Amino acid sequence: MERTLVLVKPDGVQRGLIGEAISRFERRGLRLVAAKFIKVGNELAESHYAEHKGKGFYDGLIAYITSAPVMAMVWEGPNAVAAVRQTVGSTKPVESAPGTIRHDFALEVGRNLIHASDKPETGEREVALWFKKDELVDWARAVDAWVFEK
Repeated sequence: MERTLVLVKPDGVQRGLIGEAISRFERRGLRLVAAKFIKVGNELAESHYAEHKGKGFYDGLIAYITSAPVMAMVWEGPNAVAAVRQTVGSTKPVESAPGTIRHDFALEVGRNLIHASDKPETGEREVALWFKKDELVDWARAVDAWVFEK
């Protein structure tokens, strides 16, 4: 099973869209294995966005992600990274497919509501950055046999 990090970012939290995001991932068939509502500190923000350090938008990105609480979650399933990114939509909301979270609720890149890991390796790194191993819950749902082939 693949795991991926999802953050409902400050704009999504402030707009009351945590439940909407969770509902869409659950309906998609993904399984929630960890969640926490946190105020992100500078150290975590800088580690998370380390690949962008030195870019013109970096300082604004750090200020934004630390400006209000986020809902951090780990979702699991076959091809979880691709499934989450498809459900979330393009980084640029106006390029997102109808029915995606960003298409339905966002207009600008800087307020695109959700972070989702971009590839499996990134998902592994980000999950480890945001969650301790004992915060991840291994469990099975009664419906899993009807959602997952294996």
